Amino acid sequence: MLLAGVCLVAANMRPAITGLGPLLDQIGADTGMSVSALGLLAAVPLVAWALFSPLAHDLSRRFGQPRVLLCSLLVLLVGTLVRSIPGPVVSLWIGTAIIGIGIAIVNVLMPAVVKREFSGHVPAVTAVYTALLAGLGAVSSGVVVPISHIEVGGDPAGWRFALLVTGGALLPFAIVAWWRAHRGAARTHDRSAAPRGRTGIWRDPIAWLVAGYMGLQASMFYMFVTWLAPLSMSIGRSEVVAGVDVMVYQLFSLAGCLLLPLAVRGGLERWAPALIPSLAVVGVAGLMIAPDGVLVWGSLIGLTGGATLAMSLTLMAQRARDHDTSAALSGMSQSVGYVIAALGPVAFGALHSVTGGWTASLALVLAVLVALTVVGMFAGRDRYVLERR
Repeated sequence: MLLAGVCLVAANMRPAITGLGPLLDQIGADTGMSVSALGLLAAVPLVAWALFSPLAHDLSRRFGQPRVLLCSLLVLLVGTLVRSIPGPVVSLWIGTAIIGIGIAIVNVLMPAVVKREFSGHVPAVTAVYTALLAGLGAVSSGVVVPISHIEVGGDPAGWRFALLVTGGALLPFAIVAWWRAHRGAARTHDRSAAPRGRTGIWRDPIAWLVAGYMGLQASMFYMFVTWLAPLSMSIGRSEVVAGVDVMVYQLFSLAGCLLLPLAVRGGLERWAPALIPSLAVVGVAGLMIAPDGVLVWGSLIGLTGGATLAMSLTLMAQRARDHDTSAALSGMSQSVGYVIAALGPVAFGALHSVTGGWTASLALVLAVLVALTVVGMFAGRDRYVLERR
């Protein structure tokens, strides 16, 4: 039941976010928002993750991981409902921010849950978790535009209804499964325990490497989740086909998540964080040279996106000696990481708005991938946070 709960939580961690990109044109046409404003909207969840991730560790120590995770899922449900309220555009911004807050806490605590409950199989369970996360996010991107075109009373259902369906359809099942798996569970953290993870973690160089890796990979991933559909439409592909392009991109992210355990075995484990980004370098270069092959290039970038996400979550567990330190490392690295990640979609959209093309924006992604490779070389070393070296 616990594994089922983990899987259902994973299935709800991205659909509310990844459905936004394919609908940006509809949202802009309906609300009058500019390209830059749409880029800021896409960055709202990432900003929320950066601001609220540091709170997750203290909340779990005080109230226990099961209770905090359940409340976070309820917050995610509230945000999904608020975002789809018809009327002023402010509900879109508020709902998106609430969604970001709910996901922020779960993002931080799940690596610690995996570390505690599945300590002998961290890479495998992390791969399953991130594969579901990426897979359902992909489905959301692929179906959100067709759902928005469904006729209700003779008119299209619209983007609000589509976001409600893709973001909220599976949430009740995750809430019930997580509650049933933890009925009567005691607190998983003792407030009297030494809070070493809350202080020294911010001064630890290994923690900063994990944070940098997390932020750079997330920045690359969300730049394409947000802007791949508009890029596809700019070369003549329809709105529906562009949504499918984003779905395929994320399906290959799922494949990257599942293939990661093969890359962290034996001698490859040390160098995997640095080698994985090379596929995306080829994909981004392909988009710059031959954009008509967007499906092929997006697939290569997707493989990197999924594998580096799973790699960063694995590092949060592997670079800590126990689950409490893992939770602290996860909170710190995701807080810092999503500050970096939030800049990605905004900068990508701003460069496109200024230049009118995609070359400068894609060059930004290449720079991010080079930095990710360098950080990965150091993060892959067999070191642990909060230990003398």
